Amino acid sequence: MTNVLLTTAAGSFPKPDYLTRARAQHARGAIGAPELEALGRQATRQWIAFQEAIGLDILVDGDQQCGDRVTTFAERLQGFAVGGFARANGRGPVAASAIRRPGPLTVEPWRYAQSLTRKPVKAMLTGPYTLCDWSFNEYSPDRRAAVLALAEIVRQEALDLERAGAEWIQIDEPAVSVRLDEIDLAVEAMAVVTRGLRARAIAHICYGDFAPVYPKLLNLSVDQIDLEMSHNGHSLLDLFKRQPFTKTIGFGVIDVHNHRVESKEEIKANIRRALNVLEPEQVYVDPDCGMKTRTVEEAQAKLRVMVEAAHELRHELRLN
Repeated sequence: MTNVLLTTAAGSFPKPDYLTRARAQHARGAIGAPELEALGRQATRQWIAFQEAIGLDILVDGDQQCGDRVTTFAERLQGFAVGGFARANGRGPVAASAIRRPGPLTVEPWRYAQSLTRKPVKAMLTGPYTLCDWSFNEYSPDRRAAVLALAEIVRQEALDLERAGAEWIQIDEPAVSVRLDEIDLAVEAMAVVTRGLRARAIAHICYGDFAPVYPKLLNLSVDQIDLEMSHNGHSLLDLFKRQPFTKTIGFGVIDVHNHRVESKEEIKANIRRALNVLEPEQVYVDPDCGMKTRTVEEAQAKLRVMVEAAHELRHELRLN
């Protein structure tokens, strides 16, 4: 595997129709958990095989074995009462008592996905700030204390993933992008999550106007920050020119908000913009964000052209 312009994905992929139907049947009690788990594994196998076929460098399981990641994470923890979708959708987990982790939550799904390939599979965790912000806190009167308590739980999960063999661990913090007034708390919590972690840590924080908190954003104690770049017109690059970006970056080259499949030349142009400001070793090529809102066909077409463009550009720039 080359060590420049590595290609990866931001996390979620769309679920195939059979899995979407099965999840609805499971919610109604029409099928049991074992049947749903088997279909989730089937979808995971298919997505791993697709990523290998197109030549992606660092793979993901595509969240095929879970639904909303805040609720899915919370419902496995003791102390949360799970009432539906994430707070962003109007309902969410309720922290009714002290939150405890009964044991590893994500290790087995990650281990299964990793067993399907020799390429590295990123482990994916929901970050403590988002777990708190997208839940309802009826237990702790202190927001900072609640976030830091969750950070210790996420840290335990990250360490278990590392012990299981995960080389890359992504901590998703989408809530940070809409609550930038609490960036200091998010930075403090991330330091707890990654304390003592040897695996390469990634902070994925999706969309947002990060100009007011840059370069403070670089205080996140991770190896890589994954940012949407295409949807915002690459405006962050102007900030990087004034204050160098000191980490590796998951550089979004595909806009996941639209149904259009970008051309190879468009994607190459996006990567070249990055290379005008950043070193090739810093740039990891990926979609702006998760792709669960696209159809399977759209997501696959976008990923395929992204990988082809990155591979061709490596050759053109003699970076192989």
